[in-house]
Amino acid sequence: MTATAQAPPERPGDDDRIRRKRTIAITLWIVGFVAWWVFLGLPLTDPILAFGWLWLATIAIRIDQPRRVHLQFARDWLPVVVLLVGYNLSRGLADQGRSPHAFELVEADRFMFDGHVPTVWLQQHLYDPDSIRWYDVLASWVYFSHFVAALGVAVVLWLRRRALWAAFMRRWFALSALGLITYFAYPAAPPWWASKFGLLPEVARISTRGWQAIGLHGAGNVLNAGQWAANPVAAMPSLHTAFALFVVVFFFGRIRRRWWPVLLAYPAAMTFTLVYTGEHYVIDVLVGWVYVGLAFALCALGERWWRRRRSSDRAVRDDSARSPADP
Repeated sequence: MTATAQAPPERPGDDDRIRRKRTIAITLWIVGFVAWWVFLGLPLTDPILAFGWLWLATIAIRIDQPRRVHLQFARDWLPVVVLLVGYNLSRGLADQGRSPHAFELVEADRFMFDGHVPTVWLQQHLYDPDSIRWYDVLASWVYFSHFVAALGVAVVLWLRRRALWAAFMRRWFALSALGLITYFAYPAAPPWWASKFGLLPEVARISTRGWQAIGLHGAGNVLNAGQWAANPVAAMPSLHTAFALFVVVFFFGRIRRRWWPVLLAYPAAMTFTLVYTGEHYVIDVLVGWVYVGLAFALCALGERWWRRRRSSDRAVRDDSARSPADP
């Protein structure tokens, strides 16, 4: 008789040791991430730094897994990082020295709001240059969430459902590509820029001022530096609002409809934030929403075509396997 190989019995206390190791690893990651954020600024605004911190997070969460499992993150995410770096560099060159569009955006908002530009109206009624209000702090948090929400969702999906992660990333890149094409074809200036050149009454760029009230000066400084290093005339469409809506809409088919209004509060808050803080016009936001629908439609069509092609190829192989051999 041949002895049947059996897996070694699980030793008592193994689960407790793994839980302790995971708790320690996650705690160290949180402490390191918060310290970096407070003293140096949010690392997720840079694709390479984001890749490193997110990789460390997955290692901490799956501390009990072998090295080859951790290396899968690098294999799957390095192409994402390369594309994001290329996107950031090309976005900064999109204006190519041309005069940006501004007048027609101002007129579009005036047409929609009975002669008023919402950014100007909101700042006249809410903005106090001498005092930071609670909604300024909230606006800074909402603005900051743009750098966290999509990446956070992508990492969770990668850990739990790789196929869903791939679908999420396809739509991410489709939306980014549509935005980048528009930045090159139609460089557009935001309200703060239009105000600077006399097309609007005074508009302050205040999306990061809320950090000062809670002592996160490093976070605000890094976000400010990123804003000035990026292309200042890439306002159309608003990808900040587009990505806020994208993260929500992606899950509409997977949750009950009664939760939709709760999820939609996020893109609504992002819209208010970007318009109030002088970053975007309402027309930028609306075009961004249209781009979300277009990105989802293009990806759905591409995925349907790919499934049909694979089914057709499989049918051809099956027919070839069933056909009689040549004499």
